[in-house]
Amino acid sequence: MENKVAISQKSGIEKKLCEIEDEYKKLIDIIASGNGKDKGEILKRLGEIEKLVSLKKDLDKVNQSIEEVTKIIENEEDEELKKLGKEELESLKKEKEDIERKIKKYFFERKKENEKNAIMEIRAGIGGEEASLFATDLFRMYAKYCEKKNYKIEIYNSHPSELGGFKEIIFLVKGKGAYGNLKFERGVHRVQRIPITESSGRIHTSAATVAVFPEVEEEEIKIDPKDLKIETFRASGHGGQHVNKTSSAVRITHIPTGIVVSCQDERSQIQNRAKAMKILKARLHYLYEKERKEKIDKERKSQIGTGERSEKIRTYNFPQNRVTDHRINLTLYNLDEVMEGNIDPLIEKLKEWEVENEEI
Repeated sequence: MENKVAISQKSGIEKKLCEIEDEYKKLIDIIASGNGKDKGEILKRLGEIEKLVSLKKDLDKVNQSIEEVTKIIENEEDEELKKLGKEELESLKKEKEDIERKIKKYFFERKKENEKNAIMEIRAGIGGEEASLFATDLFRMYAKYCEKKNYKIEIYNSHPSELGGFKEIIFLVKGKGAYGNLKFERGVHRVQRIPITESSGRIHTSAATVAVFPEVEEEEIKIDPKDLKIETFRASGHGGQHVNKTSSAVRITHIPTGIVVSCQDERSQIQNRAKAMKILKARLHYLYEKERKEKIDKERKSQIGTGERSEKIRTYNFPQNRVTDHRINLTLYNLDEVMEGNIDPLIEKLKEWEVENEEI
């Protein structure tokens, strides 16, 4: 069976590789001719793409070898030589896969946004209390994943449910590459299991939504104070009596877009306001970037699938110990391990899918 995400099957990356190789040759010619006005910038660009050009040459070479060995196998009558040829072909295919992985990694790591911290928002969807409990399970899954990656979590806001679940929880994930790994979690997560509130043992379907944004630096987006409506109110929930006695919670409304952000987990109004502004900036940055990309190409998808919260991206079936990612049609039968934070196998496949299906 052909590899569905093989580079040779996707003209997008092939085209980009050829474009970069052509650019490299032109820049070399400019340097050799001495006509370059900004030699420093040209040398910098050459350094950036030199590795990729080298990988393309390796890929071209191994593709040529695969083609030659394949022809030999097809035309050879001696069974022993055919066997040796097939063994060599398998070795060449493995070498090709290794080169392709390196190229995919290069393209993925070139996106600076992927290196940022991530702001994550988990909200209970359909399913009432069971959806809130599932939202808690998702938060625990991500917390376990972050622990394995040595990422730090800082909770910005949360609204617990009566049975100890989360109606909503917003948190910052700090660590290099956090957004690049966790951005694939944006969308609707569906769960199929017997809720603890179910007495007859029937399987229910519930859902929770996950939103993921890159943390935005102060200078990346400017907000006119006139566009903000800032309100304070008394916090509620697990903050204790202190927060109920003071107006420490903050609600910020961005008037032009209608985006509303609330924070109440800190005892200080100043701290809650700072966190709310961080969330607001992340949401606005994502909104503006999405609009910009849609103007460039309305048909282009800005994330895997559409990335909208209305899209079901994954199903967690507890009775069958099964998890299915619908974007890449990948099903694993180790849901128990996934819920313990072992989501790297899913993330790595989604990275490959992103590289293959996005314009680079």
